[in-house]
Amino acid sequence: MNPLVRSHQDRVIAGVCAAVARRFDISPTTVRVVTVLAVLFAGLSLWAYILLWIIIPNEY
Repeated sequence: MNPLVRSHQDRVIAGVCAAVARRFDISPTTVRVVTVLAVLFAGLSLWAYILLWIIIPNEY
């Protein structure tokens, strides 16, 4: 498995969705769509996104 790091090249807002997608070897677009739907229908996931933004390190 790939490490959980935020890349500078796949970043749209904070790179969290791209990091999760790379970690689980799925499309970043799929993760972004699921994230947007989760935020719209279960607002608590926005806090999870912000927490991951803080926790996941940048790629150097």
